[in-house]
Amino acid sequence: MSLPDPHKDPHKDPADHRALPPASDQGAEELARMSLLEHLEELRKRLLFVVITLFVGFAACVAFAKPIYRLLARPIEPYLPDGLSFLRVTDPFLVYMKVALLAAVFVTSPILLYQLWRFVAPGLYRREKRMAAPFIFFGSMFFLGGGLFGYFIAFPLAVRFLIELGGDFQPVITVDAYLNFLIVVLLGLGVMFELPIVIFMLATLGVVTPRFLMRHFRWAVLLIFFLAALITPTPDVFNMCVVALPTIGLYLLGVAAAAMAQAFKRRRQRREAAAASA
Repeated sequence: MSLPDPHKDPHKDPADHRALPPASDQGAEELARMSLLEHLEELRKRLLFVVITLFVGFAACVAFAKPIYRLLARPIEPYLPDGLSFLRVTDPFLVYMKVALLAAVFVTSPILLYQLWRFVAPGLYRREKRMAAPFIFFGSMFFLGGGLFGYFIAFPLAVRFLIELGGDFQPVITVDAYLNFLIVVLLGLGVMFELPIVIFMLATLGVVTPRFLMRHFRWAVLLIFFLAALITPTPDVFNMCVVALPTIGLYLLGVAAAAMAQAFKRRRQRREAAAASA
């Protein structure tokens, strides 16, 4: 008859140690701990890379500023036979610089998203870090898709509505005002089209669930219409719906992506449970 081990917990199942992963696996899954200063240093580093990337892209796009401007001016050309105007001597120079910077944002968007991913990566587990390539690829595609949607659909409709609304007046539109309006629409829609990617990543990290997203759907619609009102310069419902309705569709697409992420997570958990029991 053997005496009980005094160092052994009588309430602990002897088989429990088999369900624990090896110490090396536990250490590999530990999140990196960073102090506030380390976070600020990482942020400074990523912002520096972003500035350098934009500068290189800007320098490359300056040579094509005039052709890009002529492309961006096409939506308003049918309504202004004499073209756009400028008030200050420096306006043409500043316009071409803005055009080059806008083009640089879209051209370098994969690298900018990569820098964003590198900033948040230290707070992710090893399995979650494998989502880097899909995040950068689909994030870039949706951002470019939002810009194309704004250029071919949303912006021309807004321009036509505004010009026809002022039919009793002689339009004298400055190139600076026109370009500022265009930049807000293109960049705003590019960011709003990132919604499915953001929802999918949050669902993968376990922050949101499809049930949570649908339960707060009406609040999401309200927020989307509010952001659409900020992007579109007119208070009319038509132009607002041109931006808001596709974004609502993207929100529902994000809900479907969240459901897919949740299904993948449950399947992985079942596989891990089966492997542990075996």
